[in-house]
Amino acid sequence: MKVVVTGALGHIGSRLVRDLPFLLPGCEVVMVDNMMTQRYCSLFNLPTEGRYRFIEADITKMDLESLLAGVDVVIHLAAITDAAGSFDRAAQVEENNFSATRRVAEACVGTGVRLVTLSSTSVYGTQAELVSEDCSEEELKPQSPYATTKLKEERLVQQLVKERGLKAGIYRFGTIFGVSPGMRFHTAVNKFCWQAAMGLPITVWSTAYDQKRPYLDLGDACRAVAHIVRNDLFDGRVFNVLTLNATVREVVDAIRAFVPALEVQFVDSRIMNQLSYEVSDARFRSTGYMPIAKLSESLKQELELLSPSLN
Repeated sequence: MKVVVTGALGHIGSRLVRDLPFLLPGCEVVMVDNMMTQRYCSLFNLPTEGRYRFIEADITKMDLESLLAGVDVVIHLAAITDAAGSFDRAAQVEENNFSATRRVAEACVGTGVRLVTLSSTSVYGTQAELVSEDCSEEELKPQSPYATTKLKEERLVQQLVKERGLKAGIYRFGTIFGVSPGMRFHTAVNKFCWQAAMGLPITVWSTAYDQKRPYLDLGDACRAVAHIVRNDLFDGRVFNVLTLNATVREVVDAIRAFVPALEVQFVDSRIMNQLSYEVSDARFRSTGYMPIAKLSESLKQELELLSPSLN
């Protein structure tokens, strides 16, 4: 099996390319990244069990038909991320992310390659206590330009599935946390771990402490991708994928178990979503997938990496 991973050096991609040789034994992994973030370290010490090829290129401009020759699956991760930071560059996020997804999806139509389309649970902006993929249009209220573009990408892919026979699935990942060579610290859990490991107070929006949000451990995310490929889940459906729903308070308490002196500093700042809700992943679990990560174990691994004194 030959797999192309776009955005291969990013937070998710840099872990996924390392896990794929073990999750899909014998696969060839073609890594594509434009190096915009210069995460060269994501290419260091790749496992010897893998068969890898790296291509430095911008997928909004490169020859995708040639790239996809002989490929079985594309795992499309390439995007400008950071939902909170997307407010100040909405046009850039729209132009880059949507254009990238459109080009990749259309190239997959032309070549018959299957497509894993990554979306986000941040497309929900609901007052319901529990939300699923079958929610109403009123509950799809993206809370950032990043999430708005994700929803637009979803609709494009669904249109291509219906009208042009694209083989694709749409996967709304919870907020990612966990260790990878290309990891970032702009999302809640990783940011909190960084602050705790550095001996800094955790900064929390005062209105958000008891709001629930969906989270996804990186290891679970990689296992989910392999599950999608193995089970040929490319029928155009939308799936929520997460490890757990948790409040900020629960995350902070879990970190405090390893950093007892942890302080919490409440700040008044704009928050993307003032509502609290849980996301159901029952549809994805019904395919036979089950997340196995434990929040406390993932936090411990991350904290020990950032601060060896915690070992």
